[in-house]
Amino acid sequence: MDNLLDKSAKTRQAALQSLRLALSSKTLSEFLLERRLTLTDSLEKCLKKGKGEEQALAGTVLTLLCLQMGSGPEGEEVFCNLKPLLVNILTDSTASPSARQSCAMALGMCCYIAAADLEDLVSCLSCLEGIFSPTSTGEGGSAPAQHGPLHCSALQSWSLLLTICPPSHLRSILDNRWVQLPPLLTSSSVTLRILAGETIALLFELAQDLEDLCHQDTEFLCAQLKVLATESNKYRAKTDRRRQRSIFRDILRFIESGEYQEETIRFGLECMYLDSWARQRTYQAFKEVLGSGIRHHLQNNELLREIFGLGPPLVLDAAALKASKVSRFEKHLYNSAAFKARTKARSRVRDKRADVL
Repeated sequence: MDNLLDKSAKTRQAALQSLRLALSSKTLSEFLLERRLTLTDSLEKCLKKGKGEEQALAGTVLTLLCLQMGSGPEGEEVFCNLKPLLVNILTDSTASPSARQSCAMALGMCCYIAAADLEDLVSCLSCLEGIFSPTSTGEGGSAPAQHGPLHCSALQSWSLLLTICPPSHLRSILDNRWVQLPPLLTSSSVTLRILAGETIALLFELAQDLEDLCHQDTEFLCAQLKVLATESNKYRAKTDRRRQRSIFRDILRFIESGEYQEETIRFGLECMYLDSWARQRTYQAFKEVLGSGIRHHLQNNELLREIFGLGPPLVLDAAALKASKVSRFEKHLYNSAAFKARTKARSRVRDKRADVL
């Protein structure tokens, strides 16, 4: 924290990287409580005077600080102090793309965690929408060709904030903003195409309790989704095609029949079910920020446990922890048995293939 005020940019960047690692891998809310104002002032200076990479790191650390402080007055104070600066960097076309991308993520995450007023939520939605909407990316409403990661971060943050929108504002978005999403399905970026598809599925899910759910162009939209779910163009990378087809099949199935492909997340002795697009979007947003530290925070961070309905953190004694661990010998036996079964199954298939030939 002291090195954030150093004159050397390299020293400040190294300090920010250390803070990012510490805040993403540990829960330090009590330690940070008395130091939040000092850290907030230091991050503000890094965002104002820093360049490129330093600003991007400062935005990430700010998000992690807000996550550590939680949704109480402390987190709200951090968000309110730095929100105007985040908006200024995000909307500045001359700023570094990596800095703008980090600020888009920070604005969405901090607003989700700590915004107390509907006005803050609406203003953040509007700011993020101005980044990814087709009207701001080029003439004729074409999908964005440049700064793909920036548009992806803005759309990801925007869709995250949709999950906490009140019904009245959600209806307004369905009426006035819906048409901005389908053009993004033709983007050259596979990540942006997938995010746009997931956001469309999320809007369908959130609007299930509202009247007039079905959009007049639903048939045309389903036709678009079917193309993306079966695309086999050779000019796209094989891994991109496989990933895109898998996700868009799930999206199309949900829009046509309401079925969602449930996912199970295991951490420690617990597990969590992602059984909706809203929970999946929320989990992916926190995973993007925390990286490999997501499992530790799901176990110990009270804010995350409240968001996902996991209850208070489990308190386990040494005996329970020891009993929950699998020995190396047991792991070896399990892996050996699995390998043997897999080899047998593949051998049968290979034998049949040889017979056919």
